[in-house]
Amino acid sequence: MDAPATPADADDPSPPDIGRALRSAGLRLAQLNRRIGVALGLRDVDMDCFELITRLGPMTPGGLARAASLHPATVTGILDRLERAGWVGRTRDPADRRLVRIQALPERYTEVFTLFAGMNDAVERICSGYRDDDLRLIADFLQRVAEAGRVAVAALAERPAAPRPAERPTDRPTASA
Repeated sequence: MDAPATPADADDPSPPDIGRALRSAGLRLAQLNRRIGVALGLRDVDMDCFELITRLGPMTPGGLARAASLHPATVTGILDRLERAGWVGRTRDPADRRLVRIQALPERYTEVFTLFAGMNDAVERICSGYRDDDLRLIADFLQRVAEAGRVAVAALAERPAAPRPAERPTDRPTASA
């Protein structure tokens, strides 16, 4: 964990200050997404997948698994829940009938947009205090950070998973004879 920011840090932000601000924003946005998911009856991972489908457009379940960095079997369960709840639909790919494409159902967008309205309004107010050049710089920075995050997720996906707590050996000494 990094040390808390001091008032001097605000005058001359360093990369660690920016990192703390990004983690703070990420935490708050994750909390917002969680609350919105609860209001919509969706799990966090379901919300993430629904957002990927709406942003990236119709895709195969395998494409969603790659985009979300999830196991394909996990995505199957997520898509089943989203389809049952009326958030997504599945259609055969017209070019290759063996493939299924998942698309978000636009009639549900209003529910999501309504719940995000407060945050969207706040972002618009914040942005109104910046010049266009500043906003371009901020947008470029955030896009580059998002890409760095994508690369970091891909790198971590290559590492073997740690054993789950129930599978870890105990640290307790065993009785010896």
